[in-house]
Amino acid sequence: MSVEAMVFLFGVIIGAALLFVKVFFVILISDLEVDYINPIELCNKLNQFVIPEMLTHAFLTSMFLLCGQWLATAWNLPLVAYNGNKIMSGKHMFDATEIFRTLGQHKKECFIKLGFYLLSFFYYLYRMILALVNDS
Repeated sequence: MSVEAMVFLFGVIIGAALLFVKVFFVILISDLEVDYINPIELCNKLNQFVIPEMLTHAFLTSMFLLCGQWLATAWNLPLVAYNGNKIMSGKHMFDATEIFRTLGQHKKECFIKLGFYLLSFFYYLYRMILALVNDS
């Protein structure tokens, strides 16, 4: 198995995990909208995944960069920059006192990231299959 196939296999696994996390975020935000969960519980549940999600995505992007996968790096770099900007400005965590005012923005961001991770997953899967076919 080539290095390219291994990198994209790892990308598929990480992409599936990030996709699962974003679906979890969307479900919990929807639960808050219909009042199945209170804001403090929501923030406690989601905040434990915010930094690991961002770091995992940054690690995946740096791995693509180090392995010379320029298209995959260019695809992921804007989201890494966006996440880095959120961390530097201190707006990356969910705040229970502000959640209802910012719920629309959080929901929109979650759906955009969900779509991004979904497209990324299928791109990584395609590239992995392409690398495996080219190896044989």
